[in-house]
Amino acid sequence: MISKAKMKVIRSLAYKKFRDEQGLFVAEGNKLVADLLPVFDCEWLIAHSRWVATQRNVPEKVLIRAEDDDIRKISLLQSPQDVLAVFRKPAYALEEAVPSSQLILALDGVQDPGNLGTIIRLACWFGIEHIVCSPDTADAFSPKTVQASMGALAHVKVHYTDLAEYVERSPAVPVYGTFLDGDNIYKKRLSPSGILIMGNEGNGIRPELEALLTERIYIPPYPSARKTTESLNVAMATAIICSEFRRVGSI
Repeated sequence: MISKAKMKVIRSLAYKKFRDEQGLFVAEGNKLVADLLPVFDCEWLIAHSRWVATQRNVPEKVLIRAEDDDIRKISLLQSPQDVLAVFRKPAYALEEAVPSSQLILALDGVQDPGNLGTIIRLACWFGIEHIVCSPDTADAFSPKTVQASMGALAHVKVHYTDLAEYVERSPAVPVYGTFLDGDNIYKKRLSPSGILIMGNEGNGIRPELEALLTERIYIPPYPSARKTTESLNVAMATAIICSEFRRVGSI
């Protein structure tokens, strides 16, 4: 049985203010919760008996068995599944995000939670362990971002800091950014380490960060003379660029 107090807390976690105050976030879905359980500290695991029956090593001390109606009342999804978990937000050390030895993905004001979740998933696929975000980037632990990440939060550490200060503290590493006047990425020699900055969906990379770039790159349309859309979605562009970094790095 889920108490009214717990229901109130869970529903409040739809809002960043309460996620920050309580240090908690929500994950929903049969596979998503199973992926995150071994990685994050779980406060409450609210699950139907049919989900519990399919799992090994369910933490009984936090398990609350619930029926469909109970889960529906607390779910933040339009189509609730058999399990919802409340996890503790992790505390990561920014010092681990060392661009001299690895490729760091930096996000400058990416606003859409769905885009952020997709980018986290892409980072996981391409072996990028750290994403460093400006403070005005969407919250990595919002319900929409968590869902869109499809469990990749278990493998990618997301940090929030002043990006200009972070870049300035990382001397002697290449700093990449995308611009229409940049070099063709398919003809560019790319480094296996450094910082790749992806900008805001509408405004791109802000001027103070642009001034810190060492490399300006561009994804050309095909064929080059063909009239096309103005730009790519930031998550789509991130996928193409990360793929090219890894392709070049594997040659």
